[in-house]
Amino acid sequence: MNIRTIIADGSKPSRSRLKTLLNDPEIEIVGEASSGREAVTLIEGSDANLVFLDVEMPEMGGFEVIESVGPGNMPITIIMTERQEFAVEAFERNAVDYLLKPFDKTRVSRSLQYAKEQIKPQIASHELADKLSFALTQIAPSPKYLKRLIVKHRNRTILVPVELINWIAASGNYIQIHTGGETHLVRNSISSVESELDPSKFVRIHRSRIVNIDRVRALRPLSNGDQIIMLDDGTELALSRTYHKGLLAAACT
Repeated sequence: MNIRTIIADGSKPSRSRLKTLLNDPEIEIVGEASSGREAVTLIEGSDANLVFLDVEMPEMGGFEVIESVGPGNMPITIIMTERQEFAVEAFERNAVDYLLKPFDKTRVSRSLQYAKEQIKPQIASHELADKLSFALTQIAPSPKYLKRLIVKHRNRTILVPVELINWIAASGNYIQIHTGGETHLVRNSISSVESELDPSKFVRIHRSRIVNIDRVRALRPLSNGDQIIMLDDGTELALSRTYHKGLLAAACT
């Protein structure tokens, strides 16, 4: 069981020190960020399970990173700081723990254990859900999927045919439905809407995004093993390795 991990810290020596202390067979470092903006890009594109996030980084601090990504879309988070006073806010932001610099091996090991206690049930739950979903497809009759999504816009209710949808993104307690030049905001969860759409047409490409496979034009590889999906309207979306096989399977059906 690999725990996909990001280290976001403005100090290269600090990142190197933490990597040395995270010498654990279950930890897979999938990316490092030296600024807040790099951290946002990595978190949104890598499907990480865990992030070590420095409070004070160039361009954007750690707490701003959480706000930008969305608290509900963040991996399990351990806050890193040189100042004790940030500890309270770290827990207010739902971090599982905080680490004071300079790092101490015993303290890092304890924080990692806290994180594992939350991450492993999540991974096990996802694996069980995948197995149950597969089993149900073997015994259940063909399901009926939505042909339209209902969108409330000001004082109107709009019916959006699903074939017009390019992609869908999670946004806190809402989802953003992108249909070419328009974006509709609907109160729903990404998992709920995914269960109502035809999986041969709409495929998860990240924990917070779904794409219409008919809108995919090409894939462009990145150096870290992830890929960029290019849609026919020019939109580029990150495809994490976790969902790569699912996208290819849908594309071939």
